[in-house]
Amino acid sequence: MSETYPAFDISPVPVPALDAVAPEPFRGIYGMPMFVTVPTPDLAASVDFWVRGLGFFDLFTIPGRLTHLRRWAFQDVLLVTNEHLAEPTALSVSFSCVLSQLDEIAAACERVLPGCTTGPRMMPWNSVELEIRTPDNARVIMTAARPYDPNSAEAAHLRSIGIEGPGK
Repeated sequence: MSETYPAFDISPVPVPALDAVAPEPFRGIYGMPMFVTVPTPDLAASVDFWVRGLGFFDLFTIPGRLTHLRRWAFQDVLLVTNEHLAEPTALSVSFSCVLSQLDEIAAACERVLPGCTTGPRMMPWNSVELEIRTPDNARVIMTAARPYDPNSAEAAHLRSIGIEGPGK
């Protein structure tokens, strides 16, 4: 017996569909269940990239020290000043988006920092992912779920590892 259950009603992520609409940026204040901290030697340039490229907004700033960015509910990033540029890492952070946003995000990021994107590419877990390297060397994955097709190779792969699709 599984102890998991559908709890999509607490998530801002819309049901996967080709015409899914992204939720509005969430400006409410809440206890953050999770957030990412990204050290940066150039706070202004980093904020600019995350805002103009990745679609986050500045929730608040402590000048010269920290900027709290947000996109959808529960997509929080703290940019903090650090003298040194971090080395590129395999560690990544993923943020949900909808399919129609991937090309827009890729184009916006490329305008701000040419050569920073890879993809988008289809993944075997039924999503399409765009990889972005930020000016601070953070590896960000924007991931959009695809509509579930029970006859697809991705659905067969998920079933093979014990994950049933919607409605099961």
